[in-house]
Amino acid sequence: MSKKKTILFLLIVAILAVSLAACSGSKQAPAKEEAPAAKATEAPKATEAPKATEAPKPTEAPKPTEAPEATEAPAAEEVVLTLGSWRSDDVDAWDKILEKFHEKYPNITVKFDPTAPIDYDTTLRTQLETGTAPDLFFVRSFATGRDLFDQGFVASLKDLPGLKDNFSVGALAPWSTEDGEPFAVPIAAVSHGIYYNQDMFKENGIEVPQTWEDLMAAAQKLKDAGVIPFSNGTKDAWDINEVVMMTIIPNNIGGYEGRMAYLKGERCFNDPDMVAAYTQIQDLAPYLPPDFTAVDYYTAEQLFVQGQSAMYFDGSWSISAIEKDAPDFNWSVFPAPPAKGKKMYISFHMDAAIGMNPATKHEEAAKTFLQWLYTKDFGEAFGNGVPGFFPVSKNVPTLSDPVANEFLSFNKKAAGTDIRFVWEKLMAPPPGMPDPYTVMNNGVIAVLKGEQTPQEAADSLQEAIAKWYEPAQHCKQ
Repeated sequence: MSKKKTILFLLIVAILAVSLAACSGSKQAPAKEEAPAAKATEAPKATEAPKATEAPKPTEAPKPTEAPEATEAPAAEEVVLTLGSWRSDDVDAWDKILEKFHEKYPNITVKFDPTAPIDYDTTLRTQLETGTAPDLFFVRSFATGRDLFDQGFVASLKDLPGLKDNFSVGALAPWSTEDGEPFAVPIAAVSHGIYYNQDMFKENGIEVPQTWEDLMAAAQKLKDAGVIPFSNGTKDAWDINEVVMMTIIPNNIGGYEGRMAYLKGERCFNDPDMVAAYTQIQDLAPYLPPDFTAVDYYTAEQLFVQGQSAMYFDGSWSISAIEKDAPDFNWSVFPAPPAKGKKMYISFHMDAAIGMNPATKHEEAAKTFLQWLYTKDFGEAFGNGVPGFFPVSKNVPTLSDPVANEFLSFNKKAAGTDIRFVWEKLMAPPPGMPDPYTVMNNGVIAVLKGEQTPQEAADSLQEAIAKWYEPAQHCKQ
């Protein structure tokens, strides 16, 4: 072989060697450049995407069980919801409660927008009818709330996750249809009792009364000492009915079982037990302020707070208002005692729930808030932020307010508890028919004024209810 041919042969061999080396290097490239070549049919399913916080490195195949969490998604849209309520006294407390929610859901702001209690029902209905109602709003129990639901003003919550798991059937019942469809999330029950000036009791040698007769004896002793025994009045008509009559009825009729007997027609609404309740109203008349017809709800509270009266029938919902006024004496509460020989029952009323406006533009955000209402975080914030409103979900909070805890202790001492007498089935008469709440209210005031006897007041109640409520038409005398 000539020298030129030898050189040419060596060059060809060198070129071939370089080419083979290049090919070999291509096959050994890092896996990260090979991952995207997966066939389309082998791509991970949508539900098998990796968590946003755990995205695989380029060399890692996606893990099938690590779907992205909703809270890990890109920043959610900012939403502002409005919450309507009749608790105009609790603005500061609710602002703090809602701050807790906002901490957990920073993209959702809930604004508390209350109306005066006496105007709430009318105002809310007007808002709903004109399309200006809040996204969320307080819903009253039984007939009042049910009426709004039946008219399409409150959304059904039958599909709200966790609702039925976190509340008893009894807690949901006041805001559910007959077949169990819920339309609001229960947030509070309230208790009834008698506030009293502990210092005044001590000064006059009075122990907490254990019977109705003891209570009347204490009232007489206080009156003889120049003190107004009870500060309640009738200028706000509902006050004497709702916080006095509804407090003493359970003791006289036998609590829940007794009330059911009336509703089933097993007892008439003018039977001896109902007359006894009106008689206790009559007993109170000499111990109210001399001008009780001019005393409204707020004035009644102020007479107590200012030390002018020794006692004051009211509910646990007034704890915060009294604490804000900071009386310069020791005070607490005790349950309305039963007549001698009768058992004690407590009016522990399912009071408030929160429903959703079907017309809200932010349904998902509103449902997120509604679900938060049955968490322990809400229970703690609400139960301690608004003392005297007792959370009713199964996530029971620890309460710090001593008067709130005293109210709760009534339930353990009593033979039973029950809701306010007329709330179930008797609050929504047919159009043109008498309203039992109003008839009872008028009877209570008439008895206090001496315009009706207890028997006459009870007879008026039975007559009114029998005009439209069938069980009362065939009740047993």
